[in-house]
Amino acid sequence: MTEKLFEQNSMLTECDATVVSCTPKEDKFLVVLDKTVIFPEGGGQLSDQGKIDDVKVSYAAEKDKEVIHYADKAFQPGQKVHVTLDWQVRLDRMQQHTGEHILSYAFWKSCGANNIGFHMNEEMVTIDLDKEVTQEEVNKAEYMANQEIWENKKISCNYMNDSEVAKLTMRKKNDKIHGSIRIVAVENGDICTCCGTHPPLTGYIGLIKVLRFEKHKGGTRVEFNCGARALKNMQDRNIALVDTSNMLSVKEADVPEAVTRLKSELVELAAQSKEKTMELFKAQLPDLLAKAPVNANGDKILFVSKKLDPKEAKSLMQLLSAENKVVVGIVAAQAQRISYQFALGKEAKGDCKAYCQKANELFGGKGGGSPIFAQGGSAFCADWESKAKQLQEALAQ
Repeated sequence: MTEKLFEQNSMLTECDATVVSCTPKEDKFLVVLDKTVIFPEGGGQLSDQGKIDDVKVSYAAEKDKEVIHYADKAFQPGQKVHVTLDWQVRLDRMQQHTGEHILSYAFWKSCGANNIGFHMNEEMVTIDLDKEVTQEEVNKAEYMANQEIWENKKISCNYMNDSEVAKLTMRKKNDKIHGSIRIVAVENGDICTCCGTHPPLTGYIGLIKVLRFEKHKGGTRVEFNCGARALKNMQDRNIALVDTSNMLSVKEADVPEAVTRLKSELVELAAQSKEKTMELFKAQLPDLLAKAPVNANGDKILFVSKKLDPKEAKSLMQLLSAENKVVVGIVAAQAQRISYQFALGKEAKGDCKAYCQKANELFGGKGGGSPIFAQGGSAFCADWESKAKQLQEALAQ
């Protein structure tokens, strides 16, 4: 069994240890020590990182009460080693995890919302609440959580037996845990069972910032950052806001209104552009019909390959396929996609499904349909115009 020094002292950054075992696995060596300061992933908290002597430990896990260190090089059983913790990684993990405790407590106390789910990765943290909350309630809980930090309260981590734990007022209890239970408690605040690492004072968390929240499975999912992550996120967002306000020539507070106005103008311009495009196609239709090649069935081949958005392509198809004895093919190029569609006009003969299969072959796309109408698409390709020309020739046969 590995002695977990971090359970009693989360501020300890190094220790001497003895190698118990070392097992190769793929490109790593799984090293078990008699003691360690490196926390293994568990309880929702990410693993610490560090070194054994000068060898990097990128990950740690726990199995059968042993901490397994994923090291880059092998060690000999019985070898004396020095273990060093990557403190910045540890601090980040503690800031996020302890911040989760405090924010969950704030929601519980301020609006009766219970944390029923918790997830942490390298970029953000989320908690799932069992009820829907408003912006006002989120703001209130966020402020209350940060007050816990400003007061720099003590955080204690102690083992208690299950009979003692039963007497505590906790926001979340696990009746399935028995025997000696680890309790993490914030002075005059949150109390819960937890196996993770936590700083001795709430001031170490620095800041708790809710980034967004949304309805989730009848409740609310809250995404947030703590400490250095929260600071970096706010710095990045502020830069983006200032840059946007400069581009729009408005104050930062007026950016949402300016963007809404700009969006409305763009929608109107796009509608006008599409209207003009269709008017142009209508004006060109007589010339297009006059110059269209005729296939063996006596049907005219109306083929258009152009940069069009899906709605424009659909409107154009409706216009062209309304003609008698025409076979229509449209290849529309967008920023990241090529779409194509085929249709038969009145009294025309052909197999649009077969035309679509040919387009699938040329563009490496997917699609299908019926003999009278078919459509499909593919990822954008630089040579789409030459492939469209091959497709036009195939339709004319």
